Amino acid sequence: MLMRIFQVTTRPGKEEAFARFFHETAIPLMKQTEGIIQVLPGAARADSPQEFSFVMVWQDLAALKAFVGDDYQNPHIDPAEAELVASRSIKHYDLVG
Repeated sequence: MLMRIFQVTTRPGKEEAFARFFHETAIPLMKQTEGIIQVLPGAARADSPQEFSFVMVWQDLAALKAFVGDDYQNPHIDPAEAELVASRSIKHYDLVG
């Protein structure tokens, strides 16, 4: 199994708009995506109001590539969120334990 950690920092002043997108669009999409075993969305906190994340557990690399394509090591964002996001990062790990 593959663990994918996706982190987003919003542009200043765009926290509420991104939070709506995160809760109404991104979370439901990821929870219904084939090949994902578990989705752990992380919403912003008072001490880090511009930071959001997803920890996703995928069946395998093939399932992830079926969703995002061969360029899986670069973070992809929905065009609807592009103007809201200042930066994003993606990391992958083999799930152990």
